[in-house]
Amino acid sequence: MSLNIVRFQVNKEVSWGVIAKDKIFPLAIPCTTTADLLAIGLNALQIEAQKDVPSVDVSRVTLLSPITTDAKVLCQGANYRQHIIDSGLDPDAQSFNMFFTKSSASITDPQGVIIKPSHVKLLDYEIELTLVLGKKTNSAVQVTTENLHEYVAGVCIGNDVSARDVQIPQMQFHKGKSYRTFCPLGPVLCLLSRDEMHYLNELKLTLTVNGEIRQNDNSANLVFKPAETLTEFSQIANFEMGDVLMTGTPTGCALGLPSPAIVRLTGLLPDQKKWQLFKKSQQRRSQYLQAGDKLELSISSHDGKIDLGRQFHTIVDAGQTP
Repeated sequence: MSLNIVRFQVNKEVSWGVIAKDKIFPLAIPCTTTADLLAIGLNALQIEAQKDVPSVDVSRVTLLSPITTDAKVLCQGANYRQHIIDSGLDPDAQSFNMFFTKSSASITDPQGVIIKPSHVKLLDYEIELTLVLGKKTNSAVQVTTENLHEYVAGVCIGNDVSARDVQIPQMQFHKGKSYRTFCPLGPVLCLLSRDEMHYLNELKLTLTVNGEIRQNDNSANLVFKPAETLTEFSQIANFEMGDVLMTGTPTGCALGLPSPAIVRLTGLLPDQKKWQLFKKSQQRRSQYLQAGDKLELSISSHDGKIDLGRQFHTIVDAGQTP
């Protein structure tokens, strides 16, 4: 049976707890990192969660990222069918994943602000189902639907915030996606049992900006599923407990990709001119995030058994406070 864990702060004290609706039941566990938490194990945490302890109202705490900054942030790109189609590609013709990473310095809390650097004009959002890894590896592994539970401890909401005018013209995925506050995670770390791994293919993802739905899809539409993705990623990376894998974002981002004909045409231009035209065309798109915009993200199952809570953020310019 799944267990909804949160990491929270009251005054200066940071604790872990189980959240149920608007109540948090603190866990008396000696750990400071996500890896330490996962090492305790789901069964032991469920036993601890059954103890009779006073609850804390969620409105009286600050919810922190359940993923601590010692974690690696592994990422997939172009992994939802419609997103790939919108990019002018055939999802059924994809034979390998697009992999990249984000800096752990970008990890931030599930509520608060996302800071827009002063030089960034094309700030984008990307809701992503985020796998929280539960097994250390030091070689390539073969992950299957039968042993997936050994490698995936649980899931949380992720937002792969992206500076498109850095990522694309500079051809810098890591840099364009790794500014501080560019990786909100949580609030809920939902630990899954072996029998609940099927939910990874059944989760609804929704992102709104100022109340307008921008992204709305289901993880059933992932092109590369978690088992095959972890198998492929293990060829180039070692996993640690508490690392995360962001599994790609649905269609609906602010980024507007040009037609293949335009791509071929601009490919004949000098790089400086080509990227000037790219930035100019993108700046006409009103979907990009501006200071004051408010984001809300949610991921849940249709039967309500898996609910990863809500992320709430306000965009602020660097040097300003909300």
